[in-house]
Amino acid sequence: MNGAPVTLERMRWWHVEQVLPVERELFPPEPWSARLFWSELGQLDTRLYLVALDGDEVVGYGGLCHYPDEAFIQTLAVAPSAQGQGLGARLLAALLAEADRRGQRTVSLEVRADNEVAQRLYTRHGFSPSGVRRGYYPAGVDARVLTRRS
Repeated sequence: MNGAPVTLERMRWWHVEQVLPVERELFPPEPWSARLFWSELGQLDTRLYLVALDGDEVVGYGGLCHYPDEAFIQTLAVAPSAQGQGLGARLLAALLAEADRRGQRTVSLEVRADNEVAQRLYTRHGFSPSGVRRGYYPAGVDARVLTRRS
């Protein structure tokens, strides 16, 4: 990171090109495609996607899907070069603040059962286990469903 403060802003279509390498590195073998990101960005009424920018470089991103009676953290990622500096927590807090602003009392997400770092982050932000999706991820890895109720 270049030393300047990392800023968060709404993800736009022009950020997708920088998001994709991070997506591929962190979520093989089934990363989201550019088409999927563009589709998500086009749903302005029910989605909020944020990017974390170190200068002009995307070093993290996250997405929230919200409907009248439920909300979901769709994705949360921090580039390896920017991990360990609280950026995931900042992105998550911003997405949860938007859920709160929209009156969402329940927010859920899925996380790989073997991703203990992410699970600790979510637990610190009020999420608790609410289910398991067996074999949800490639290679048969289970997903833990976590839910935050406010």
